[in-house]
Amino acid sequence: HQQPVNDLSFSPDGRYFASASFDKKVKIWNGKDGKFVATLNGHVGAVYQVCWSSDSRMIVSASKDSTIKVWELANLKNAKETLSGHADEVYALDWSPNGQKVASGSKDRTIKMYVRYDKRVLGYVLTGIGIFFLL
Repeated sequence: HQQPVNDLSFSPDGRYFASASFDKKVKIWNGKDGKFVATLNGHVGAVYQVCWSSDSRMIVSASKDSTIKVWELANLKNAKETLSGHADEVYALDWSPNGQKVASGSKDRTIKMYVRYDKRVLGYVLTGIGIFFLL
């Protein structure tokens, strides 16, 4: 990375880890020896968080550009999907256990839940303050 790293996340199977950075990139690393695997380009703002699906086949990334990108490990050249709908920076995200939904938290004071394959917002909560973490 060319700028500070904001987040690190190991894949559930331990084969890889991903790093998110202010340099607008997500990088994938080998979880066994730490060697570089790939750079994921697509965000136009800093990337704040990355999260792996429970089957270790997909990654989501949250960005200052107000979007969430869904990346498939089998094809890292381009994001598989872009989930939009937030009005400000997206700081936090997580997968549902079955990998069908993604929840996100934003500076726009909302938590949103997306149904992955049709990219629609299933629901949202207006919180009154910016969301920085989801547990």
